[in-house]
Amino acid sequence: MITTNSSTVLVRRAPALVPGDAVRIVATAHPGDARLDRGQAVLEQLGLVVQYGEHVYGGTPYLAGTDQQRLDDLNAAVRDPAVRAVIGARGGYGTQRIIDGLDIDAVRADPKIFVGFSDLTVLLSRLWRAARLVSFYGPVAAWVDDRLGPASIASLRGALMTCDDIVLTRDPAEPSAAVRIDGTASGPLLGGNLTMIASDVGTGSLPDLTGAILLLEDVNEAPYRFDRMLTQLIRSGKLDRLAGVVLGQFTNCGTGTPTAAAVVAERLGTLGVPVLGGLRIGHGAGQLTVPIGAHATMDVAAGTLVVAPGVR
Repeated sequence: MITTNSSTVLVRRAPALVPGDAVRIVATAHPGDARLDRGQAVLEQLGLVVQYGEHVYGGTPYLAGTDQQRLDDLNAAVRDPAVRAVIGARGGYGTQRIIDGLDIDAVRADPKIFVGFSDLTVLLSRLWRAARLVSFYGPVAAWVDDRLGPASIASLRGALMTCDDIVLTRDPAEPSAAVRIDGTASGPLLGGNLTMIASDVGTGSLPDLTGAILLLEDVNEAPYRFDRMLTQLIRSGKLDRLAGVVLGQFTNCGTGTPTAAAVVAERLGTLGVPVLGGLRIGHGAGQLTVPIGAHATMDVAAGTLVVAPGVR
């Protein structure tokens, strides 16, 4: 159980993975490519048995099959009791086109691990809002060694296969590390990719952020776009009762003036909550894995985010 400012809610956690468990790679957005071979090797290195959704490699230039095919693959994994984790093949675009058809009853009946980031933010948000299932913001199966090294593998293993707290420390080399508003806060860690969160306003996926620590990261976005998306969220009232904000990686977001960090600092400064930047979560090098929906505590002075286990 976790307690928010207004209520106590049941939180579902899937069992931790153990060697021999089956994990299924599903393409809810863009089709998979040759990078899946390396992702499969990483998962097998952890002792897991890798399966693939039927349409992982199929489809149009930017979608892995039709909406119905991608939804069928997702729900087939959700409904299969032998599958203990569902891992996104890659991001790109397309998950929000199918998310309303997710079999929430099956999710509730058999909680399992879901891993993804970027475009899959909408899936993780939906899992929390509709089923209170803790999921994982971490690397997809399209694995790139130049970006994801041993620390990323260790983080993924720790998050999915142990019941240890997850501790992240501010990295001053990350562009978002320039954003700092002192304070401490605790609450469920929610959020993910800023673009997807902003596009989720007014839908059945974006969760209530009351009392939450909101995670934000993005890639290939100009500073004015950060301004636009954060302004939309502020004007919608979705950020009115946050406990705090933690910032992941701002990857390839320009080097001019103002920086993305400067824009974000100005916009978030209106909220009156602590903000901790510089966490290696998102599209950048050394991406780490964190549970979405698990209880978290942030301490800006210490530069730390501590997240409770996302599995049981």
